Amino acid sequence: MIAPGRSVSVKVPATTANLGPGFDTLGLALALYDELTVTVREQPGATVDVHGVGAGEVPTDESNLVVRAIAHAFAAYDQPLPGLHLVAHNAIPHGRGMGSSGAAIVAGILAAKGLLEGLVEMDADALLGLATDLEGHPDNVAPALFGGLTIAWVTPEGPQHKKLMVHRGVSPLVFVPEAKMSTALARSLQPESVPHEDATFNVSRSALLIAALIQSPELLLAATEDRLHQNYRAAAMPETNALITMLREHGLAAVVSGAGPSLLVLGSDPGQRLRAAELVARHAETQWQALMLAVDFKGATVIVHPEGAE
Repeated sequence: MIAPGRSVSVKVPATTANLGPGFDTLGLALALYDELTVTVREQPGATVDVHGVGAGEVPTDESNLVVRAIAHAFAAYDQPLPGLHLVAHNAIPHGRGMGSSGAAIVAGILAAKGLLEGLVEMDADALLGLATDLEGHPDNVAPALFGGLTIAWVTPEGPQHKKLMVHRGVSPLVFVPEAKMSTALARSLQPESVPHEDATFNVSRSALLIAALIQSPELLLAATEDRLHQNYRAAAMPETNALITMLREHGLAAVVSGAGPSLLVLGSDPGQRLRAAELVARHAETQWQALMLAVDFKGATVIVHPEGAE
């Protein structure tokens, strides 16, 4: 059993998945972070103090997603779960397509790794597998764990990933609306099958998108075209769709961020971000928050504190 007083701190980046054509495969880590401290205590159960995003809304007991992720990791290695106290400082918007649930899961898995240090060793494959168990797909948890641009795929042996470095000219901008969007609802709007022509279209654009992001940002507009998911979800987020259409007509690589309703602009230089922000401010019917974010290249981190220190 882990001694009371053991404490870890975790920092996890926001993510944006799909990036247009790379549905359930491509993800990008962004420099906006949830931070978490977990301390082992003598009393059983778990309590959570939430500051920032989600305060007063998310559960503060064992049903909290971060606590469930910690418990999942402990159970996977047959380790008894000690009493826990969590302090969460959240900055990633919830229900907006920026990977908040993936970040919570990764935070819990990394916290468990730190708490179990010296008892259990978890390598990168194990971390990705545990996180994907809970998230259901690896496209958000992979960049949250490892940073940068990630390609994720699933094999009979479990989820896999490849991390790539992004061209320094790529300048992400996320527009966040006040409204939320359920990922489950977004997924329910897609058909079970798509025309062969559309599948071929997305394969070509996904391949081009990798080249655009790591080598040739000037190709981002063409590389972010999609026929697999965005059109089917458009009716559920009409203003997102209208703004994406408008931005693309102005030559800007705009796509839905994750399941939406936030929208992502992948600028080929910082000037494109400023232009996109001006256009949205002029055309949006409701309030949108513009987040000009760097790409996070580090991914999630965990620090183990000496017993009794935080």
